Amino acid sequence: MIGRLFSLVIDCPSPSALAGFYQELLSLTRVAESAHHVVLGSATGPECVVLQRVADFRPPRWPDPDRPQQMHLDVMVPNLDVAEVAVLGLGASLLEGSDKPIGFRVYADPVGHPFCLVTPESVTHPV
Repeated sequence: MIGRLFSLVIDCPSPSALAGFYQELLSLTRVAESAHHVVLGSATGPECVVLQRVADFRPPRWPDPDRPQQMHLDVMVPNLDVAEVAVLGLGASLLEGSDKPIGFRVYADPVGHPFCLVTPESVTHPV
């Protein structure tokens, strides 16, 4: 095992406005909020949904490849360096500008979908 699902991050123009929808849909509650993020969680586990403000947001259009889905996974790992070796071995690639020594790093899966490896010190809500 390399890590565990920590959060699904959804791009949007207004995290606070969209949070209500996902609270009702997934039976979650707000556990953290800022001008740029709303974190929704549950009492049953540490996994969460994060709504992330994106400037100039353009909504996806299914199944239009010019307007693709705009979500990514955060995977909680105990050690970025060890986890990096493992995900690179699976065919992932480190994305430019993501070579942070602690906190989080951004990768692409073998077909280009972004995902983040995160460590407990990088998150602003309970793990």
